Amino acid sequence: MSAKVAVIYYSSTGNVHQLAKAVAEGAEKAGAEVRLRRVPELAPDAAIDANPAWREHVEATKDVEVATLDDLEWADAYALGSPTRFGNIAAQLKQYLDTTGGLWQQGVMADKPATGFTSAHNANGGNESTLLALYNTLHHWGSIIVSPGYTNPVVYGAGGNPYGTSHPGGAGAPADETLEAARYQGERLARIAARLSDES
Repeated sequence: MSAKVAVIYYSSTGNVHQLAKAVAEGAEKAGAEVRLRRVPELAPDAAIDANPAWREHVEATKDVEVATLDDLEWADAYALGSPTRFGNIAAQLKQYLDTTGGLWQQGVMADKPATGFTSAHNANGGNESTLLALYNTLHHWGSIIVSPGYTNPVVYGAGGNPYGTSHPGGAGAPADETLEAARYQGERLARIAARLSDES
């Protein structure tokens, strides 16, 4: 049985968006049905307009559907992505996660595999702490965290982060090696989700 995977993310200038697309591609390669969704932008226009790359990305991704709680109910597995904000997830993704209380009470996300991916300005700019902070929510949901670990050599090509694919955004757009690691992470998530669905 194939899995249904929701890839839900926030991206300001495009790095996390590129990772999200790669995760979705990997999940699809594993036979999953995928929903790629962005969470709503909360920043004021003045802040967005002050950074041309931010404004360009907002305009370029208007066609990406906005995530709703229905996406969490629909999916068998979740891949969540956020840039680093002071070693934590961005407010935009956090606000979306904070609306899930009703679903949490119903146990909607319990026992479903989930993973995370991120991008900070530099390699030591909070990538690991952001993923660990994100995983706090997954612990509360009762989800099953599916990190890439060191289960495939492609993880090393992306810097070797076992918690999830991460990218130093100050170096520019994600390199092919990083996108390949993100595809692997999505594929691994989908395979494990399908295996769990078969056993239930």
